[in-house]
Amino acid sequence: MGWFHDCALTAAVAIASPWLAWRRRAGRPGPWELWRGPSFPVPATDRPVAWFHGVSVGEIHLLAPVVGQFRQRHPEMEVVLSSTTPTGLAEARKRFPDLVVSPFPFDLSWQLKAAFDSLRPEVVVLAESELWPCFLSEAARRRVPVAIINGRMSPRSARRWRMAGPLARMVLGKVHTWAVQDESHREALISVGVSTEAVRVTGSVKFDGALVSREAQAAALKSALGIDDSQIILVAGSTQECEERHLLAAWRNLVADHPSLRLALVPRHPERFDSVASWLAACGVPFARRSALPADRPASAGVILLDTLGELGALWTLADMGFVGGSLDGKRGGQSMIEPAARGVPACFGPHIWNFKDISRQLVACGGAIMLEGPQGLEGTLREWLDYPARREAVGRAAKAFVATQQGATARTLDFLDSRIPAFGATDADRRAG
Repeated sequence: MGWFHDCALTAAVAIASPWLAWRRRAGRPGPWELWRGPSFPVPATDRPVAWFHGVSVGEIHLLAPVVGQFRQRHPEMEVVLSSTTPTGLAEARKRFPDLVVSPFPFDLSWQLKAAFDSLRPEVVVLAESELWPCFLSEAARRRVPVAIINGRMSPRSARRWRMAGPLARMVLGKVHTWAVQDESHREALISVGVSTEAVRVTGSVKFDGALVSREAQAAALKSALGIDDSQIILVAGSTQECEERHLLAAWRNLVADHPSLRLALVPRHPERFDSVASWLAACGVPFARRSALPADRPASAGVILLDTLGELGALWTLADMGFVGGSLDGKRGGQSMIEPAARGVPACFGPHIWNFKDISRQLVACGGAIMLEGPQGLEGTLREWLDYPARREAVGRAAKAFVATQQGATARTLDFLDSRIPAFGATDADRRAG
């Protein structure tokens, strides 16, 4: 499998090389930023290693409480971190300056061999999902258990895995432990062949991480953006292209009756920051671009473009109401609505939220969020919240109360891993004997 997979992946890169060359000339992110050749960092100690991996910035944020509690539980183990994207690596190094941080290897046999030889893991913990077949095969060959935490599997992904038949069981069967967010994800995994003993609902770790204090960061952002308490801040987080058009149209209609309303757009993908800025300029909308603001000159424009990384959480702290992106069309499956809920922000989102099906359903059921039937409901919902602030505030209170009931997923996740993975319970004497 390794030889065939190497050839197939190399061929795919060769076919895509003109496109990759264009992206590099355009200054856009790509795999060349993660290239490390045959070398990977080596942990400085001889302690047993637990390798944690988060695909990008969001997953690194998710890992923060997990890694923190893991290190308290297992001081005898060395933790190393990896990420797939340049922004994820930067965030990992910022959040964990005392840990070894490495790029995740390409799914090529020689890269994987170099990574496993250098990092020497006794266990690998992947945040949410990053199922590379050769990576899982290399871990299995070395008898390194792989665990998925905060796991999820959408109905669409489950259908694709079922179509793969024996191949799906071969790949998924190499994952030792699955700690998943809710029952729907557990059922989806079992439907594609994962054993019932290997998977448990432990809840979403994002509920724990969402309550991290961001007051200092929020205060600095509030000053930079010229936000004062007389303004109403509508935050649109993790948006896609079609959503930004609907949000801007709604804001233009609403601001006529509510001149203190400011719209903060936060595109989901950093590579779209420039194109969104160009689009706003072409629309003739005065806007403040966060990355271009002088430190001594606060913004005053009605529209804010947050084109920086790691500040959305602080912006939710400043929000009076919100929209959660990736939910108005059927492509993305929604983004997490946990952080605005944790901040007591009344939020709405579209109907396409299969990645967060149970969480969104529970939030709506308790009155802590509004699910729109489509773009046509966006302006009406926001107008009601603007016209009747008490209704808006009631939704925010219900959302915050719901999040408080969901705490503890990090501890439940680590309890499950401790019960399943021998390396976590082993003593130094056990390891020497083994």
